[in-house]
Amino acid sequence: MPQHDSPQSLIDLGKRYWLPVYKPRDVVLDHGKGARVWDAEGRDFIDLGAGIAVNALGHGEPDLLVALTTQAGKLWHASNVFWTEPPLRLAEELVQASGFAERVFLCNSGAEANEAAIKLVRKWAAAQGRAPERRVIVTFKGSFHGRTLATVTATAQPKYQEGYEPLPGGFRYLDFNDAAALEAAFAAGDVAAVMLEPVQGEGGVVPAAPGFLQRVRELCDAHGALLVLDEIQCGMGRTGALFAHTHDHVQPDIVTLAKALGCGFPIGAMLAGAKVAEVMQYGAHGTTFGGNPMAAAVARVALRKLGSTEVLANVARQADALRAGLARINGELQLFDEVRGRGLMIGAVLNAANKGKAGEILDHAAAHGLLLLQAGPDVLRFVPPLTISDEELAEGLQRLRRALIAYAGI
Repeated sequence: MPQHDSPQSLIDLGKRYWLPVYKPRDVVLDHGKGARVWDAEGRDFIDLGAGIAVNALGHGEPDLLVALTTQAGKLWHASNVFWTEPPLRLAEELVQASGFAERVFLCNSGAEANEAAIKLVRKWAAAQGRAPERRVIVTFKGSFHGRTLATVTATAQPKYQEGYEPLPGGFRYLDFNDAAALEAAFAAGDVAAVMLEPVQGEGGVVPAAPGFLQRVRELCDAHGALLVLDEIQCGMGRTGALFAHTHDHVQPDIVTLAKALGCGFPIGAMLAGAKVAEVMQYGAHGTTFGGNPMAAAVARVALRKLGSTEVLANVARQADALRAGLARINGELQLFDEVRGRGLMIGAVLNAANKGKAGEILDHAAAHGLLLLQAGPDVLRFVPPLTISDEELAEGLQRLRRALIAYAGI
């Protein structure tokens, strides 16, 4: 076969052979170190997107590489028909780190973790003697829970659901942070669980309002329902705590994880608390690749590092620096209405004159050597590696300023 080694030839391959569900920018990334990546032409970029909040320890982290290559030299895959050590140790360490979980289901992605959580809720409700119509899961507008048919239905954003009807039943959508609406929803007597992100990611980087998670927990307890927290994007140190819900002092029944748990190696996990830990017995659920020993070996190192005092302290410090830098830029250019979020999960909300322009700004950012994300058409999303250095962040902000100046035509 001929070699396609020019960047444009690689891009052409993608346009020819990939199912066209993505629209990548025409940059072929090649290698990275820390919060900096290089493309196939040798241009460097500061990475403030971390592969959608995945590369939480940056690129090329030495201890992750050692974990991966060591395990790769021993055993790649065994399936869950046999025991292997890495996933067993990882499950133990996740339970210990969580402070609430008793058991863990390992899978390959966030969508799979949420799919498992949805099935666990329904299995639990069935064991409680609830008829199918009394197994409703409440989710919130602006949420994002995945792309499988069940998780895209849990995702209360019509743009992700269009054309996939008929959608599975059993979900009810409410406004995020609206405690009164949730109280009213419970009055129907059919709610089995409430599922939410402590900080909505794709919906615009919107944190739960002060006291909201505690009120959700109270209502779930009062009405015999489960609290399911999707920490796939906001968990694993992203907000400045290993688990995002600990800021709100609540104890969930189920937590889902992925993204940063593997720091780039695909893995997901569902953590089950005491109420639901024994509900799924032999044959109730499964996965061929979940708990893969290579993924688990990497995740064990990632978990230890992401929960370290050094990384969490860096999150707090760099979050302050990033907000201060955005404030300086906005004082000069007047593009943002608001900067919101928690820890190193920050959204800059474009003002009325720039609504809908997030994608255009991201094009300018890439042209100025900056990898950035959006959270909908109106929000710039900043989710850099949690280990980003002072120098990398300062340079990233300089490049952002230049990109925004070019966008504004100043």
